[in-house]
Amino acid sequence: MHHQVIHIHPAAPTQPEEGEPCNGCGVCCLAEPCPLGQVISGRRTGACDALRWDERQSLYRCGAVSDAAGVLGARWAWAAPLLRRLAQRWIAAGVGCDASLRSER
Repeated sequence: MHHQVIHIHPAAPTQPEEGEPCNGCGVCCLAEPCPLGQVISGRRTGACDALRWDERQSLYRCGAVSDAAGVLGARWAWAAPLLRRLAQRWIAAGVGCDASLRSER
């Protein structure tokens, strides 16, 4: 069994069961970036650079959806609406938790 330590915001919601709706716990994106996150982060391991903590809602969100201009930077900010639309589809937003990871706090 592989163990990995990830640092989760203390106010983050508890990880849902696999298949349940995403609640913004951040476990999957803190453990490793998805294929889109790998492109954004430039790596396959560690926390995704696109992951954003939403202080107001006390949950994590994919920055490619919630902060596309910030993820892209000033040079590519013009493409933010396109990234936002594509990212929602690529990360299967709203489909449900697909993380087979189990977290312990």
